[in-house]
Amino acid sequence: MVGLIETVFEVGVCRGDWVACSSSSSQRNRKMAACFGFEKVVVRIREFDPEKDVEKVERLELQCEVGQSGEVSLFTDLLGDPLCRVRHSPAYVMLVAEIGQQREIVGLIRGCIKTVVCGRNIPAEDALKESSNPRYTKAAYILGLRVSPRHRRLGIGLKLVQTLEAWLKENGAEYAYMATEKDNEASIKLFTEKCNFSKFRTPAILVHPVHAHPKRTSSGVKILKLNVHQAEALYRHRLGTREFFPADIEAVVNNKLSLGTWVAFPSKEGWPSLQNGQLPADFPSSWAVISVWNSGDVFKMQVKGVSSLKCMCAATTRVLDRSLPWLKIPSIPDVFRPFGLHFLYGLHTEGSKGPELMKNLWRFCYNLARKSRKCRLIATEVGCCDPLRDFIPHWEIFSCPEDLWCIKKLVTQEDTTPDWSKSPPSTQMFVDPRDF
Repeated sequence: MVGLIETVFEVGVCRGDWVACSSSSSQRNRKMAACFGFEKVVVRIREFDPEKDVEKVERLELQCEVGQSGEVSLFTDLLGDPLCRVRHSPAYVMLVAEIGQQREIVGLIRGCIKTVVCGRNIPAEDALKESSNPRYTKAAYILGLRVSPRHRRLGIGLKLVQTLEAWLKENGAEYAYMATEKDNEASIKLFTEKCNFSKFRTPAILVHPVHAHPKRTSSGVKILKLNVHQAEALYRHRLGTREFFPADIEAVVNNKLSLGTWVAFPSKEGWPSLQNGQLPADFPSSWAVISVWNSGDVFKMQVKGVSSLKCMCAATTRVLDRSLPWLKIPSIPDVFRPFGLHFLYGLHTEGSKGPELMKNLWRFCYNLARKSRKCRLIATEVGCCDPLRDFIPHWEIFSCPEDLWCIKKLVTQEDTTPDWSKSPPSTQMFVDPRDF
């Protein structure tokens, strides 16, 4: 990897309170500027140092996660590893912005690079044709942009993105993309208006709570776990042309966080024996596949700001669910204390019974999550037009129907390759669990 060139710049702040005093600042801030005057302060952007920056970064993350008084907020605990969201990618970096002589860390951003399939989907039945060979590109995922609430509107976020983009280009990335909530106006404005990103895809995040009672799978369905070689071969054969499919899929399914890959098919048909990762000549008439990623070993989440009354009501549903499991009460899990989740990825079906088989696989994954004491949610992310979206159980209150992905082409020279950032939405996409 190419090393990072340090970025140093000055910002104008209000003496005595470190508050931005730009023309768009509040009346209170402008009054403070008149009283204290402006002061030039040096901001330095550099690479994260795990030896000395962990505690400072954790304090900044906490400042940015806490919502306003009385608001419900979602806190993410990275378990003492600020790099945990990117370290499983082939190339990654984390930048921090520090200000003044005290070198207080007031901003950070993360980025990772991997080779993925770009362009539109090609039907699975055409996957072996020479003309359907996947077109790959080096894409960078930008995540975790944070700026201290007291240091916003100083241009620090913009400088962090620009410095990261320079590092990404130096390391061969051709595109950069990021994900945010569609109502996060500040983030969307920064990336689309100031950084020239364009709105690209709107996949759906589907989340379901894990209750105390189990889910029953159909007796006419057989569920089989594949080894990592079989899983890799199956995914390359059937999903290898899907948008965002990672070239290093073997690293994903073989990662310690990947709990396994399972296929479901009618028990009367059976699944042919797979030897040394080789695929059978004939698949069952209908089948489904799914993989599970244990995000709970990467980070924990916690809902804060909920009233005591609502927490007690939720606890009551759990007591009833545990006491009377045959009633299958849709209890609300204890998300008010740190919890983990399982992310379901690589979802695919074939045949007329595929959707029903996927439902059985989902129930299997749900029961798998029940065995983990700290796993309280299972989640997946699918393309906006993915037909499986209607067959995946989820709770609207926990889900996000439109997760906004924005993209930017980093390479400006002329070439004959189609511009991925301008391609129309594909029916399906592969969401890498390392990006979730």
